[in-house]
Amino acid sequence: MIRMLLRVLGHEYARPVRRTVALMTATAVVEGLSYALLVPVLRALFGSRPEDARPWLIAFGAAVAVYAALRYVSDLSGFRVGTTLLRGMYRRLGDHLARLPIGWYSARRVGEVSVLASEGVLQAMSVIAHLLAPFVSACVTPLTIVVVMLAFNWQMGLAALVAAPVVAVIQIWTGRSMAAGDAERAELGHEATGRVIEYLQAQPVLRAGGRSAERFRLLDDSLREVQRANRRTVLSALSGAVGLTLVVQTMFTVLLVLGAYLALGGNIGAAEVLAILVLAARCADPLLSLSDIGGKVRGARSELARLDTVLRTAPLPEAREPIQPVGHDLEFESVAFRHGDRMVIDDVSLSVPQGQRLAVVGPSGAGKSTLLQLLARFYDVDAGAVRLGGVDVRAISTEVLMEQIAIVFQEVYLFDGTIEENVRLGHPDAGVAEVRAAATAARLDEVIERLPGGWATNVGEGGALLSGGERQRVSIARALLKNAPVVLLDEVTSALDPVNEAAVHEGVERLMAGRTVVMVAHRMRTVRRADRVVFLDGGRIVEEGGHDELLRRGGRYADFWEISMTPAAGD
Repeated sequence: MIRMLLRVLGHEYARPVRRTVALMTATAVVEGLSYALLVPVLRALFGSRPEDARPWLIAFGAAVAVYAALRYVSDLSGFRVGTTLLRGMYRRLGDHLARLPIGWYSARRVGEVSVLASEGVLQAMSVIAHLLAPFVSACVTPLTIVVVMLAFNWQMGLAALVAAPVVAVIQIWTGRSMAAGDAERAELGHEATGRVIEYLQAQPVLRAGGRSAERFRLLDDSLREVQRANRRTVLSALSGAVGLTLVVQTMFTVLLVLGAYLALGGNIGAAEVLAILVLAARCADPLLSLSDIGGKVRGARSELARLDTVLRTAPLPEAREPIQPVGHDLEFESVAFRHGDRMVIDDVSLSVPQGQRLAVVGPSGAGKSTLLQLLARFYDVDAGAVRLGGVDVRAISTEVLMEQIAIVFQEVYLFDGTIEENVRLGHPDAGVAEVRAAATAARLDEVIERLPGGWATNVGEGGALLSGGERQRVSIARALLKNAPVVLLDEVTSALDPVNEAAVHEGVERLMAGRTVVMVAHRMRTVRRADRVVFLDGGRIVEEGGHDELLRRGGRYADFWEISMTPAAGD
């Protein structure tokens, strides 16, 4: 457990963790040794001179005081190290997630990571702060007491020692039997969480179909599976807890019978038997707590294993000696990219001179948005090269690459904060005048004027409190404020009403001025602003050239243009 914890966090945390474990072990040993003083205390009390117990009682009080001080120091160390590890884990997890390829973030993984980053991290890091001390005490204190018992009477000490391997076997057996159940329960729990989200998102469809009062069968089935998995887990834990209780009670009974036999034979005094039985009783509590503590530790270990799996996922590699791009021209050279079993981009070669605009058009699923993602290095190509300023994007540091590119997506995500905070993401150190100028250029100022809170208006999670057109204007203002030399546009007006579309088009024109632009166009009239057009289908370039030139050819692009510009029947 500790080795996995250090592997997940990094060995820079090894020293404080080991120091805390040593403190907790020393505390548990002192606790066990303090109980050893009960033997001379009871021997004196039951002897002919009870007053001889006074020095032993003083020694016992001193030992308890030392134990209390050590317990305070070790617990405090556990809380401090636990807090440090929690901060370190969040920092490392956040840094690692930011370096993983976008393709890793499937809908299923996003749900898993959200649970892992909240409950999972807290549960895994709670080991040091809350579970390690009682676990060490439950293991070390009984063993220390057994050693004390061996020192006073080897027969009774040996009898108690026999129980140790039996307890260990039960713990190992219980852990193994529950491991599969814990994994199954976690898997089903993630699936049930997804079903709950699906049920909530499906409410408009269910209500439109008049089925809002019906139970959601997929969710019901998923929750029933979680219930069955929980029942199996409880039954697995119950057998281990019962077995552990039987072993502890059997050990105590054997010691009681053996002590009575030895006392009747004159091999040991009654006071010593009583003291050893008291020690044995003191062993019982921590041993019985092992079942509950062990279950919590196994749960934390499972979460730690999941964190380890995420952190072991290979991020996009960084160049050892990054190269600074010269210029802002773009180039695809024999690029191929596969997503799963599907070839998304197949042997694509094209170039965009600095300051020019390239429009990428084609049917849905042709690979248009993937080209933008490869330029921004959201993925690495499987073959060929993508270059910026004559340099392979894989040879440019991520920080420098992102400084060169501004991206405006069709689906805009805004963080839960004010409008100004979301605009400033493009350039956090920008002055107020620069922010206001970017907003004016994107015609965001019109939106701000009619909002009661103005710049301080909260946009809600994902920008939910703004309309689609308003979110796009924030996104364009953010890109204008960034002032990057390369602009990637993934059709930003396809879902807007005419008023917002006109405003967004005006902002986009200002954004593209003087920059190298690659735009994915779904609405064909935006293509006219491009210097060159590439028609993509099935991941391959079918046609390329100027807009008017491609119309004269009468090929796929001309057909696509005619269909897109023809009014729908009945309009």
